[in-house]
Amino acid sequence: MVEIIVIVVAYLLGSIPSGVWIGKLFFQTDIREHGSGNSGTTNTYRVLGKNAGTIVLILDIAKGTVAALLPVWLGLTIHPMIVGIFAVIGHVFPIFASFKGGKAVATSAGIALGAQPLLAPFLLFVWVAVLLWSSMVSLASIVVVLVAAAVSLFIGDTIFAVIVWLAMIIVIVRHRSNIERIRKGEESRVPFGRKSSKKD
Repeated sequence: MVEIIVIVVAYLLGSIPSGVWIGKLFFQTDIREHGSGNSGTTNTYRVLGKNAGTIVLILDIAKGTVAALLPVWLGLTIHPMIVGIFAVIGHVFPIFASFKGGKAVATSAGIALGAQPLLAPFLLFVWVAVLLWSSMVSLASIVVVLVAAAVSLFIGDTIFAVIVWLAMIIVIVRHRSNIERIRKGEESRVPFGRKSSKKD
């Protein structure tokens, strides 16, 4: 019973639409009506600027990290990643935002951080390297989840690997339009902190 409650709490944590709430509360702006229309970190950066984007990034990562750590803090036997993936699902399908959420990159990173903290710096390095090379946030996000999935086969346990692969599939599916634009050479190359109406 406690495990079910923790899973529900993880989903509700993931459902907190950080970008939407920050935009409405401090900027009187619904970011879903601007830029790409996405409620995640990247669109927040582009619509509201780097300060708001950084706060949303931290909050979205924290949602995953806290969710993954809940069973550890409570001394439960359920695997942290099982709880954590429900935060990712909540982020993608948030009950507090009409089930229309973000692309799950930051929250997925958060659950990995909670379960395997030593992996996080390496994945951050990969993400930044690809971003600097390509100037495409979407490509950096896609590459980093692919790398995380590959690395998960060699660290952690089976459940960790399975959940990482599930998160990777979710992220890839959420980026399918970006993948198509990358294939056509039409993907946006807008740096963080600059406002833009282009898609992400």
